[in-house]
Parts: sequence; C-alpha cells; structure tokens
Amino acid sequence: MRWPWKKIPFIRHDPVGNWDWIRAEPFGSGPEGAKPGTINWFVPQIGRGSGGHLNIFRFIRNLEIAGFECRIIVCNEFRPQLDGGAEDRIAEWFFPLKARVYFHPQQDLPSARISVATGWQTAYPVKAFRGTQHRCYFVQDYEPWFYSAGSEALFAEETYRFGFLGITAGDWLADKLRREFGMTTRAVGFSYDRELYRQQPKRDDIPRVFFYARPPTARRAFELGLIVLSELARRHPDIGICLAGWDLSNYRIPFPALCAGLLPLEELPDLYSQCDAGLVISLTNASLLPLELMACGCVVVSNRGPNVEWLLDDNVAVLTESRIESLVEGLEKAVYDHALRRRLIENALTKVSATNWVREAEKMVVIFRALDN
Repeated sequence: MRWPWKKIPFIRHDPVGNWDWIRAEPFGSGPEGAKPGTINWFVPQIGRGSGGHLNIFRFIRNLEIAGFECRIIVCNEFRPQLDGGAEDRIAEWFFPLKARVYFHPQQDLPSARISVATGWQTAYPVKAFRGTQHRCYFVQDYEPWFYSAGSEALFAEETYRFGFLGITAGDWLADKLRREFGMTTRAVGFSYDRELYRQQPKRDDIPRVFFYARPPTARRAFELGLIVLSELARRHPDIGICLAGWDLSNYRIPFPALCAGLLPLEELPDLYSQCDAGLVISLTNASLLPLELMACGCVVVSNRGPNVEWLLDDNVAVLTESRIESLVEGLEKAVYDHALRRRLIENALTKVSATNWVREAEKMVVIFRALDN
C-alpha cells in the first residue's frame, strides 16, 4: 500500500520557518568603515521591569560616559517602533541614554568595532553580522537551563561555542563557560542603585517576609516558594507575607498575603524595608535582588549552590538546601533569631557598600578599549 502523501494547504504551525533566523545568512557591510569606540549592543525585546535589560543599560550608560558610542539593536521585535519611540520607552522604563535604537532584521545596521550579544537569541545575528571586527557575549545567566530538554536548550547552548569573548555576571558563569565550552571569559560583578535602595523606617512591629513571586520565570521556583510560605503561615500566623514581581490576581494564594504585583522601582525600597526577611530562590545564576534587599536591611534567605554562593555566603544571608523544611527553618531563623539578624544585617550592609557599578563598568571599559586598539 502506498501512503497518500499530499501537500497541506493551510499551515497552522511552521516549526522550520519560525526558527529560520538561527540559520541567518551573513548580513551587513564589512567592518572597514567602523569608527573607533563604536559598540553595537544586540538585545532581546525590551519589557518594562526587565532586570536583564536594566543591567545592560547600566553598562551602556557608563560606557557612554567613558567615551564609547553605543547603539542598541533590538532583535526580532514583532511590532518595532521605527519613529524614535524606542528611545523614549527606554528613558521612561529605565533611564535616558545617548544610544540610538535600531531594529533587526527590519533596518540596516551601522558597522561597529565591537558587537555584543546579550542573550542567546541575539548571539545568532551577532555571529552573522559582517559589519564588526570583534564579537563579545555579555552572559548574565546560563540560559539553556531556562528550558526543558529540547531544541531551545540546544540552540541556547550552541551559542557558547561561537568563539565570542564572554563577559559574565559573576565568577560562577565565567568558570562554567570556560570549563565546559572552552570560552575565553572575563567576569564582572553586581552592585545596586545607591540612590534608590536605602533602609527606611519600619512603621510597625509586625514580622514580615517578602517573596520574589514571578510565576513565568521558572528559575525563581514560584511553586516551591508558595509551598514554603504556606507552611510558614501555618506555623506562624503572626507573620505577614508580601509577594511582588508579577500580577498574581489569577493565582490562588492559600494564605493571607499582600500581593503587590509589578511595582515601580521607586516603591521597592519601602516595601523591602517593611520586611524582616526576603525569600529569593535562584536555580540558575544569582540575581541582583539579594543586594537590593540587603541594602534595605532585609535579611536574605536563599538556596545553597555555587550559582548562588559566588555572591552570598553564611556571613551575610541565611543559606539552606532547596527543600521545603530547610527553607521554612531558614525563614524562621531570619525572623525570630534576633542576634543572628543583627549580625547578618550589619555584615550585609558592609558587603553591599563595598560594591560599585562604576567599578564594575570600568572592568568592561578596559576589555573594550583593549579590543578597540
């Protein structure tokens, strides 16, 4: 029997076409005319409240101060604003930059001495872009772990084999990419906004716990966090619980809680200052949030692991195994062990005060100046 092979006239899914961009042909003119000190930053679609973009733009701002001409290339945005609206969006959602915004693949891109990928999806166009002399990769997290085993995890992992110079958020990533993929890596550290994150007076004596509750970001373990907090609330109904990071109106929260949603940055220091402990679970690279909580006098409770312990240790935070009982006990210590609290808060404030975004940006300035010469 012969199978009746037929063309399907209506295509609902296009698994090859949807991913055709990872096989992009080389594009752009050559790098010969690139001005010294020019950097093209290829970034994913920009969203309000994106911590990854905030870090990228912080470094761009400091590089501009150091004399570099930066451009922002937004990759694969479905409905790009080509009339200057993107610069206004960045200024409103983050802060003003001198950098002009371009959209790929909708617009021709200027040549640059250096092009920087900032997420695995952006590494593919950086690889294909002919108008650059040097290719770098600002890696803030190990992105293959964002996905279950499958095509996307493989596509993300492959970008670490492109031969780019890796500039990583912290030593854990630098070591991992060097050891497993042979990448040449340089590490930069984290800091916090000193003008924004400061300890503010607590307005009452209610013990409170904060949880970074972000359901779509699997690496922050939303479900584990809720189970931990549910058990904590059962044992200690006197503890107030604050959730922020996402709109939870469609989620059943099985204990009394303040669900603050996605707050403006300027409202976060007061929220953190009203909380005695903050539960931050990091299953990939550590986030900036622990430093911001510590700057506001909130004791951080987090999971152990080399991905976290390059940033946190037992002198500044309560670190436990990633188990329900361990995390509950960690929160109990952070709230009720007052001697421990005082020691951790004092050590944490000393630690965060020693960090500096300008100093970390200077590391990147040194890297780029060496390439640009």
